[in-house]
Amino acid sequence: MNRIDLDGQVAVVTGGAQGIGFAVAQRLVASGARVSLWDTNTAVLSQAQAALGDAASIQSVDITDLDALGRAHAMVEMQVGPVSILVNSAGIAGTNASLDEYDPAEWRRVVEINLNGTFYVNRTVVPGMKARGYGRIVNIASIAGKEGNPNLSAYSAAKAGVIGLTKSLGKELAKYDIAVNAITPATANTRILQTLTPEFIDYMLVRIPRGRFLEVEEAAAMVAWLVSKDNSFTTASVFDLSGGRATY
Repeated sequence: MNRIDLDGQVAVVTGGAQGIGFAVAQRLVASGARVSLWDTNTAVLSQAQAALGDAASIQSVDITDLDALGRAHAMVEMQVGPVSILVNSAGIAGTNASLDEYDPAEWRRVVEINLNGTFYVNRTVVPGMKARGYGRIVNIASIAGKEGNPNLSAYSAAKAGVIGLTKSLGKELAKYDIAVNAITPATANTRILQTLTPEFIDYMLVRIPRGRFLEVEEAAAMVAWLVSKDNSFTTASVFDLSGGRATY
């Protein structure tokens, strides 16, 4: 494993207790960063902190609660240090259903967490980065945000929104030495697979030329570079982790 130099950096990783978020947190800690994991699952948060050791701290916080996010951010900056890295990994797949049968309440829940939650977290963390003139942000979108997945319209729409948000915010913050980029993973080998039907899993797998799902460590490797000082020019961009599935 290449060690990206993140010595002295303080990172916030939402959804950091498991899946891609936890893999990213592991990689950032291995690269010298101190990491605050933000999640709603307190039991899994505690397990993740124990696995990561002294370089990790935790905040039990709902990313759809803007006031709670503000308190969590203030706590991290007071106890750990100025946040210079943000990775937005928290998200849900939602139910599998055709659009004409999709529950409007479920639609709103998926969009609120995946898109609005990403907005809320960025809105909370960005002012401090602007004031200090430095930051690195990665918003985790999905290949579904580019290509759309049938029977997953809320998720696809929300992740497309994350891509648009990233492109806009990256342009806004370019002059502050704050890089804002997104990654668009294909289906990863995570707990989220348990929420999908076997038919849908087969649909996803057959469309990946690599012939397998993404491993979370592969996502973490890309994120580690994107949040480093070595990424000094690229911003408002989208990096594919689709195993060849992406068509643009």
